[in-house]
Amino acid sequence: MKGLHPLMSHQKKSVMRFSPRALVRLTCCLLAFSACKRADVPAAAAPGASAATAPKAAPASAPASAPAPAAAGAPVAKAKGRWLRPDGGYILAITTIEADGRAEAGYFNPNPIKVAWATVKTEGADIKVAVELRDQNYPGCIYKLTYLADKDRLVGTYFQAQMQQTYEVEFVREP
Repeated sequence: MKGLHPLMSHQKKSVMRFSPRALVRLTCCLLAFSACKRADVPAAAAPGASAATAPKAAPASAPASAPAPAAAGAPVAKAKGRWLRPDGGYILAITTIEADGRAEAGYFNPNPIKVAWATVKTEGADIKVAVELRDQNYPGCIYKLTYLADKDRLVGTYFQAQMQQTYEVEFVREP
């Protein structure tokens, strides 16, 4: 074969060929994902977050508008467990909650959906749960929930990213 080193003449050239349509799709996907920057991702929960990239704490005189991290043994433990969304059979499973508010969670529909990050924090007397899903058909979908102790439920909103719509949702604890 011409053009190959004499010692490599037994190997064939391997060239990947893409159609113009495939190249356009690939370029669009790369541009879309490279331009995607989420300002609402908690720094502690964002992948690769470090102390250098985390936002600085607000001064003591600033109003407490952001949820405070959960103290160890705080009532946020009530948010742990398996939660069922009755309108679709979706399951949110919160397995661990760190002292800084980061949580480990799973989401099932009925198969597992990748969870980008999850937090469980207190805001005043409320327990707030936030979960971002990042998977096929779930490109940055976000749950923002509040735990209702008197009903033992998680209620709030679900942002469906593909449709750019927000829905009222409710989860009940599985027995």
